[in-house]
Amino acid sequence: MTMENRKDEQKENMNGEMDLDGMPPEEQAQPGGRLHRFRKGVFIVPSLVTSAAFFCGFYTVVASINGDYYKAAWAIILAMILDGLDGRIARAMGATSNFGVEFDSLSDLMSFGLAPAILMYNWVLQPYGRLGWMAAFLFALCGALRLARFNIQQSDIRKDHFVGMPIPAAAWLLAATVLLTNGALEMEKAPGMVMLVTVYTLALLMVSNVPYRNFKYIDTKKRRPFHLFLWIVLFLFIVALFPHHMLFAMAAAYMLHGPVEWFLSWRKGADDPTPNPEEETSGPM
Repeated sequence: MTMENRKDEQKENMNGEMDLDGMPPEEQAQPGGRLHRFRKGVFIVPSLVTSAAFFCGFYTVVASINGDYYKAAWAIILAMILDGLDGRIARAMGATSNFGVEFDSLSDLMSFGLAPAILMYNWVLQPYGRLGWMAAFLFALCGALRLARFNIQQSDIRKDHFVGMPIPAAAWLLAATVLLTNGALEMEKAPGMVMLVTVYTLALLMVSNVPYRNFKYIDTKKRRPFHLFLWIVLFLFIVALFPHHMLFAMAAAYMLHGPVEWFLSWRKGADDPTPNPEEETSGPM
């Protein structure tokens, strides 16, 4: 199939004449068709977990409007935990579906795009007027673009890396900043200009080509040394002892590691370029 024919077929799909598999509507409704399969039901447990994450995002919006920023930030952290669980539960139950993938993306947009943007605007960005609400809007917009790009690239890119900063990680840093400020430092607000620059930076990192590690694909079934287990237990103990500080430190470290690794890789390529065969053979004989 040529590229032009593929584009025409996609346009027909968008107009409702065919679904993404190129199946006419009358065939979709027949037994075995996509609509028939959808009418048979959805997987309840993964969808309920995704719905809970969606609720956390909605609660963040409500709490932000009411000025309860501390609870709003914790709701984003809880949404992150639920977002990490729904996919694993679906795979463990053999309950993966296209519906679940699309629903999860919409939940991510609410919990990690719109919710943290409104939280930041009500918390520190509102005094900056147009510059402030444009920062919040850009964060939500770039989050939506990040999710859309991920959905169409997930089968074409390396599984151990993301292209651009993941939207949950960007929301995590903003929520952790609120928790550190209100919960540990006992400050009402973080410096407004610092947060303004941070929000703009996170928005740009989400739509950048900077690679970020994907820790979901770490092989947990492989045997590891016993001392590594002890280090992990110690790390979790420190997180439980200083949750506000550690959540912020981990989020900041993850944000920075992408640009740092990208720069080191670029620097290594600049210092040790691949020799050009034509240059090697073009010297005097």
